[in-house]
Amino acid sequence: MNSKGLFPELYLTGWLLLLSSPLFGEVTIHKSHGLSRFHDLKYPASFRHFDYVNPQAPKGGEISLFAHGTFDSLNPYAPQGNTLSGLPSFAYMRYGFTELNEPLMVGSGQYAPSGDEPRSAYGLIAESVEYPDDNQWIIFNLRPEARFHDGHEITSEDVLFSFKALSDKGSPRYKMQLDSIASVAALGKKKVRFNFKQPGSRQQLFHAAELPVLPAHFWKNRAIDKSTLTPPLNSGPYRVSRVEPGKLIVFSRVKDYWGRDLPVNKGKYNFDTVTIYFYRDFQVAMEAFKTGGHDLHLEVVAKNWKNAYNFPAVIDGRIKKRTIPHRMAYGSSFFFFNTRRPLFRDVRVRQAITLMFDYEWTNRVIFDNAYRRSHSYFPNSSLGAIDTPTPAEQKLLSSLTPSLPNPIASQAFLLPVTSGDGQLRTEKRKALSLLNEAGWSLKNNQLVNNMTQQPFVFEFIENDHATDRYLLPFKKNLESIGITMKYTVMDASQYYARMRSRDFDMIAQLLPQTLSPGTELIDYFHSSRANDNSSRNLAGIDHPVVDQLLQKLTEVHSQQELQTLTRSLDRVLLWNYYGIPKWHSTYMRVAHRDKFGWPEQLPEYTTSFSTWWQKP
Repeated sequence: MNSKGLFPELYLTGWLLLLSSPLFGEVTIHKSHGLSRFHDLKYPASFRHFDYVNPQAPKGGEISLFAHGTFDSLNPYAPQGNTLSGLPSFAYMRYGFTELNEPLMVGSGQYAPSGDEPRSAYGLIAESVEYPDDNQWIIFNLRPEARFHDGHEITSEDVLFSFKALSDKGSPRYKMQLDSIASVAALGKKKVRFNFKQPGSRQQLFHAAELPVLPAHFWKNRAIDKSTLTPPLNSGPYRVSRVEPGKLIVFSRVKDYWGRDLPVNKGKYNFDTVTIYFYRDFQVAMEAFKTGGHDLHLEVVAKNWKNAYNFPAVIDGRIKKRTIPHRMAYGSSFFFFNTRRPLFRDVRVRQAITLMFDYEWTNRVIFDNAYRRSHSYFPNSSLGAIDTPTPAEQKLLSSLTPSLPNPIASQAFLLPVTSGDGQLRTEKRKALSLLNEAGWSLKNNQLVNNMTQQPFVFEFIENDHATDRYLLPFKKNLESIGITMKYTVMDASQYYARMRSRDFDMIAQLLPQTLSPGTELIDYFHSSRANDNSSRNLAGIDHPVVDQLLQKLTEVHSQQELQTLTRSLDRVLLWNYYGIPKWHSTYMRVAHRDKFGWPEQLPEYTTSFSTWWQKP
């Protein structure tokens, strides 16, 4: 392919070109500074900064934060290893400081998600894009000034290398992201074209736009698929300057960062130093914060927010408490059943156990009514199933094979709502009835299988005792109907090893979601990922209708179509009881030292900490 793309006799100029060819007919080519999945971009090509930043924010100072968990690698692209960006809790917190390489465009994906547009991306390493109406290909025009930290110019060669390396040897996340791409070709030193396997919705353009650009010269003699604690070469606003494995990472601001004045970066990344401390226990992290261990504490324990902030630094004003509202996609936070285990293959068994988790009592007694129950895999968004299925949902669900049980296509999914007194009288009766139907009987206060006479015993694994507060009452509720739940808390390395090897019966995890879901849903729910231990299909979901719905994800061309699809998917997943939905909040609880400033307007769809600054 030459530098003129599909039509060697014409070159693409201007914002919109209508090209006529006697062979191909009329083709509309769009050239733009950004991508939007369905609608017009909020910001024009002339925009100077996002609305939720202070473009005059002072540079300097430092901020220290905490992350829950540990890490043993700084290579976020390898299939193995625990990295900063791979921590489930950190993935949701999204502080805005990461070890990931800069992508071609920013705003979608994990790197610096947009704060006020849920389905958009703007040029970062690429200054503009060109693509046809059928989205069969996309061209990225790279910025002349883009450089890696060692001064090497970022070129098409690096983009081609990144695609091949991540497609061939990268983690499954990147292999799935790039699977729709047939080929990548350099059309010049600063021009690169991605060809897709077939025409599709504009969503597939984002798969290319979110590609992290790795330095080919750095990785030439290094293994991209191996864990390492050597900081890889980057091109972003920060470089890793200090590492204590499992304990802390220090990011230092790159003073001559090539992209510091770009509109997508203006007013962001203001601290000279960012330190992230790792704690395996939330209470230990809290005690460290109280004694000056870090500057900003995201409080995830509801009762702490009410009762634990009465120490001197709060009383005298050195530490401030804030609740920050948001509309972020919280993610699929569930107690997942491992349906690979024979014990949990019957949906009636999974439903019965779901009945025994008393959320109303838990929220009242343990959480001080601080949370909302999640009734969806897409909570806090318009993508989740609500009320009864709409006509569009009914039509979609009825078109799938095999046919679905009647409730899925005609009724709203409802979780049990208990009296909140902790007794669960009605729920126990219903749970035992379901278990009896599934072949279990209560004998001498113990539930046993009618065929094997084996007792009902399973293990729930965790890596933090913070969950004791609500899992021990759950364990007690199960005991009241003859089920023994072994609750095992282990260190983080053992926990993640068992999670990756699928050596668990039940596990609590959060699957990060966005407001414009894409191929990550395949990793979470598709049957092809059910027996791949590197995937996030923790429940082992293997359902033909789920697969069909996921295949349609690339075909949607409007927000309404996307909502119909995700809501239908949500219903199928919920009615199959692959996990017990947890809870979410519509605001963040933040305690911080009184040393920071922030913009007047805060982003709705992501955290704002990368836009903060240290007050003089």
